[in-house]
Amino acid sequence: MPTYHASWVLPIAGPPIHDGWVRTHGGRIEAVGADADHRREGRHASDEVDLGSVAVMPALVNAHTHLELSWLKGRVAPADHFIDWVMAHMDVRRSSVGAANDDQARTAMRDALAAMRRSGTGIVGDVSNGLSNLDLLAASGVVGVVFHEILKFNPSDPTAFVAKAQSRIDQVPDVEGWRFAVAPHAPYSTAPGIFEAIRDLREPSRVVPTSVHVGESPEEMELLETGGGRWREVLDALGSWDPAWEVPWSGPIGYLNRMRFWDSRTLAVHGVQLSDTELGLLAARGATLVTCPRSNVYVGVGSPPVARFFKSGAPMAVGTDSLASVQDLNLFSELAELHRLAPAVPASRLIAAATTNGAHALGLGQQYGSIQVGCRAALLAVSIPADMVDVEQYLVSGISPDQVTWIDSPTC
Repeated sequence: MPTYHASWVLPIAGPPIHDGWVRTHGGRIEAVGADADHRREGRHASDEVDLGSVAVMPALVNAHTHLELSWLKGRVAPADHFIDWVMAHMDVRRSSVGAANDDQARTAMRDALAAMRRSGTGIVGDVSNGLSNLDLLAASGVVGVVFHEILKFNPSDPTAFVAKAQSRIDQVPDVEGWRFAVAPHAPYSTAPGIFEAIRDLREPSRVVPTSVHVGESPEEMELLETGGGRWREVLDALGSWDPAWEVPWSGPIGYLNRMRFWDSRTLAVHGVQLSDTELGLLAARGATLVTCPRSNVYVGVGSPPVARFFKSGAPMAVGTDSLASVQDLNLFSELAELHRLAPAVPASRLIAAATTNGAHALGLGQQYGSIQVGCRAALLAVSIPADMVDVEQYLVSGISPDQVTWIDSPTC
């Protein structure tokens, strides 16, 4: 039963503990406290591990990424407009037929998982269209949820379309530490009948999470509010337009709310274009808003309104998106960008978004995301200056992978 001493311990569920300690047993947190309390216990020296000038904290939660797209790193240039980036992305994928299953893609996904872990991420919400190379997950030391993402704007039978996706999931061999769920792509690419069928699929328990890209670009808002614009043109050109589709005449949050899609196990990803009213509706429904600030700029939709996000009261989580739209999967870099965009938001709230909030959104909050008795001992030691006073502020100012060490960590 080792006890780890550190300059700082961040339980997340409470304030940082200066000169703190964490005791683990069998891969779980057994106790946490301050050194003064620990000395009174009279612990044996052989059980003590002094980590020195580090901050001990729970593993980070990357609530939104696309690991199977890791092979696209450096192949799709940044864009000024989202649809331009999407079309370039589609062109690269079409010109690389089979790339998602070849050795290069497999190596890229393995490397991405390893890089995430080196930079402190232990829990992931991964979006997968092809359900490829899933065996890599088991060996990664990372756990999470795979969202099997589907999209089609004009399906002949939405219910059967969703049932087929669920069937693909049912045929996937068990991957230890990972759960699988069907997820719709976005309101501009996915028929309302698909959203409703996914809602009905989850209805009996509502414990399985789902995820959707929403409110990401101005073009999405234009389609939903007017029925026209560039997305309408793209869908027409692709032969995907459904003439029977009814224009919502609203933003995406209200549109999906009418389908009873939002709840506490729904991740609303991006939200860059959402109004305060829409953010308030997400908060009222308990849905988690996942922000990916560096990717948003890369794909041309602009920086997210981070201060408004946190002011809204909606639960906040953090993602990187894929290596097709961000230079690395270091979640500490996302925290630094969030802090830059909204310096008035307390650092403690940013860190909670990247730990406990993300874990709860993925249905894993009883196991991960905080240092509490009974939680998994998926712990990081982040090196900090010896005279550090405001440790939370330091952690959102940019942490590199060489500052991160895993301690007493079971396979998450």
